[in-house]
Amino acid sequence: MGTENDYLFDIMGVLFPIMFFGILGLFVFGILSSIFQWKRNNKQPRLKVPAKVVTKRMKMRGGESHSTSYFTTFEVESGDRMELEVEGGYYGQLVEGDEGMLSFQGTRFLEFNR
Repeated sequence: MGTENDYLFDIMGVLFPIMFFGILGLFVFGILSSIFQWKRNNKQPRLKVPAKVVTKRMKMRGGESHSTSYFTTFEVESGDRMELEVEGGYYGQLVEGDEGMLSFQGTRFLEFNR
């Protein structure tokens, strides 16, 4: 008859590989998703349309390598809205209510000129 320690060792022997491959799978999925989105964006035409800055937001990630992503929601003439990730420099210059010409390719922000 096994001891309690043998039982815990058996459970860890099963759970560790499941957790390892689960995390590895999520990592690979993230990389593949990014590659496919990049390819889809490259196939899209570059568009330049009149737009208005509606909202802005930041997404901060902690941990050992702290990073911040910046997003801006634009509204085009048809009333449709799209949220695009923008570089920090653009984010700081944009103000809600700004109107100008938005250039984008798929989900990729290119520039905004007032």
